[in-house]
Amino acid sequence: MSHKAWMKTVPTENCDVLMTFPDTTDDHTLLWLLNHIRLGIPELIVQVRHHKHTRVYAFFVTATYESLLRGADEIGLRKPVKAEFGGGMRSFSCEEDYIYENIENEFYFFTSQERQNIIRYWLENLRAKQGESLHNIHFLEGQPIIPELAARGVIQQVFPLHEQRILKRLMKSWVQAVCESQPLDEICDYFGVKIAMYFAWLGFYTSAMVYPAVFGSILYTFTDSDQTSQDICCVVFAIFNVIWATLFLEEWKRRGAEFAYKWGTLDTPAESIEEPRPQFRGIKRISPVTSAEEFYYPPWKRLLFQCLVSLPVCLACLSFVFLLMLGCFQLQEFVLSIQELPRIIRFLPKIVLAIIITACDEVYKKIAYWLNDMGAW
Repeated sequence: MSHKAWMKTVPTENCDVLMTFPDTTDDHTLLWLLNHIRLGIPELIVQVRHHKHTRVYAFFVTATYESLLRGADEIGLRKPVKAEFGGGMRSFSCEEDYIYENIENEFYFFTSQERQNIIRYWLENLRAKQGESLHNIHFLEGQPIIPELAARGVIQQVFPLHEQRILKRLMKSWVQAVCESQPLDEICDYFGVKIAMYFAWLGFYTSAMVYPAVFGSILYTFTDSDQTSQDICCVVFAIFNVIWATLFLEEWKRRGAEFAYKWGTLDTPAESIEEPRPQFRGIKRISPVTSAEEFYYPPWKRLLFQCLVSLPVCLACLSFVFLLMLGCFQLQEFVLSIQELPRIIRFLPKIVLAIIITACDEVYKKIAYWLNDMGAW
């Protein structure tokens, strides 16, 4: 099934994250992963579903309210505090859960994206034990299992389910609304702070562009046709843009800090050290820093690959495009030099060039992905 079809397929109300598998997945793989999830993350509730037409298996993952509270404590999720306890935002603590707003209502305390973030955190931190393996996949001790299986194609997709009720409300108040302010708080609750901050900046930038647009239109209207008047107006407009850009940046710093404080990310600590990406390959060694087993790829091998493979391939692709462009230009001149040809034939070189560029774009995209994966090991 397609990604969008899965997102609209919700067989149970209590489903936050969906994990799908290729139709070739065997029972041993499903049982192995299901057993590891249930033993390694007892907080999760996993239901197995099978689509009879596509023969695709999927795990519908959720958690109880009590488990989500413990997860919020574990990841330090920031939640609003009741006014009688000081207000503001504070990292959630199960020991003082009574101080947080809406703690008594399990349907309103967590937003959908907060539930999904907690579950995703648990799934991504399911670690392998020493010597564990699945078929030809051998895990290092402490290596995250889910990202590795997703990178190997064992897991097809892991994504959150949408809530159609909230999406319809956002469609009316946000997408279809005209000349109305964006519902940034609702966007933050549903999509998270990063998405909300992006659209907050986009809206602020769009509004701020009104000033140079109006000022530039006025200058253009009252500018004479002589060169001296046009030069003076260009200088004035350039000075205005410098002042406008400075004020825009300073005002956005203030506005962004307000949003960050309001959404509880102003004093968020720096993110912890990220795990190596699952596509990373190398030889096993003992880390001289942590004394733990890790994958290591020598820098000289990476440099050798870049010089002997990446650079020649890139130069060959650029040379091919350049020669192809010259060939199309020559063909265009040749076609235009023949007056007897029909008018539609004169557009043939441009059509050929457009088709070849489209085909090359797909080929070069695959080459770029391959070079990125190989060269960044």
